[in-house]
Amino acid sequence: MTEYDCRELAELDKKCFSVPWSEQSFLEETKNKLATYLLAREDGKIIGYCGFWRVSGEAQVTNIAVLPEYRRRKIAKTLAEKMLEICKEDEQIVLEVRKSNEIAITFYKKLGFIEAGIRKRFYHNPDEDGITMIRRIK
Repeated sequence: MTEYDCRELAELDKKCFSVPWSEQSFLEETKNKLATYLLAREDGKIIGYCGFWRVSGEAQVTNIAVLPEYRRRKIAKTLAEKMLEICKEDEQIVLEVRKSNEIAITFYKKLGFIEAGIRKRFYHNPDEDGITMIRRIK
């Protein structure tokens, strides 16, 4: 991800999340040495991304998103598998997911994540608990 991708990523986020990241948030991530963002493109257009931070042997997923019209084409799976490959030397990968997002929960379980806890009212618009999921690597 470069600063030139940030406007397009912010637009993608608006189509995927009830509380999307701003262009400024993505710009800040381009300067974050702990952050990695993998982009999926088709005909030059960003159609999905996976973002994560790597800190002290742990990866924290920020977001995995694919434009609605490109879903069910294994784009998220490809991005997540590339993230797992990059993080193969880490101890674990952690993420949060809305409690109601059964599709995402099933997706992460297929990748080897397990439910590890609940974060009360972690999400907003609407307010909802988050499920913390972990995949241990080592």
